[in-house]
Amino acid sequence: MGQKVHPYGFRLGYIKGWQSNWYAGKNDYAKTLSEDLLIRKYIEENMKNAAVASTDIARTSDQVKVTVYTAKPGVAIGKKGAGIEKIRNDLKKLTKGTLIFNIAEVKRPDAESKLIAENIAAQLEKRVAFRRAMKKVMQSAFRAGVKGIRVRTAGRLGGAEMARAEGYSERKVPLHTLRADIDYSTAEAHTTYGVIGVKVWVYKGEIYK
Repeated sequence: MGQKVHPYGFRLGYIKGWQSNWYAGKNDYAKTLSEDLLIRKYIEENMKNAAVASTDIARTSDQVKVTVYTAKPGVAIGKKGAGIEKIRNDLKKLTKGTLIFNIAEVKRPDAESKLIAENIAAQLEKRVAFRRAMKKVMQSAFRAGVKGIRVRTAGRLGGAEMARAEGYSERKVPLHTLRADIDYSTAEAHTTYGVIGVKVWVYKGEIYK
């Protein structure tokens, strides 16, 4: 079997930071981790329409700071801030500490791997031809200024009897270069034929620290 490593985890502590920043003793670790997972799950389910790219959680002894990066902050905030207030109140029930909830805007949504993967998955669910869907998002990504992109879909593509995998790669995506900023994400398209998996690797250039 191919030995694959997650591009984000591979670069942790080198050019990438942790998406959860906190420390807990062995008695509180499991509880704090499950709290983090509940927060992420809630945001994933309740902010689907807001095009969420990532969620950062930082904790101090008595505070929980949640920052959600979204391409559509207006949708997330809602009319007169009603949406953000509901999310704040719901998240307060999930955490014990004082909650600080922020929404940050993603400047280039076409260059974010999670949003690209979700875009392809949404198109596949609308029965758009998979090759066309992949090529369209790749062109949008290059217009947004990425250096390279690789897209892969797997499953019963086009309603075929046999599941297969197809992918496209354009320009370079150096997975072994540690200083290369590789943004990787996956998504699932739930079609009438079954689930089609989508993987996206986006190369955004090299980071020199």
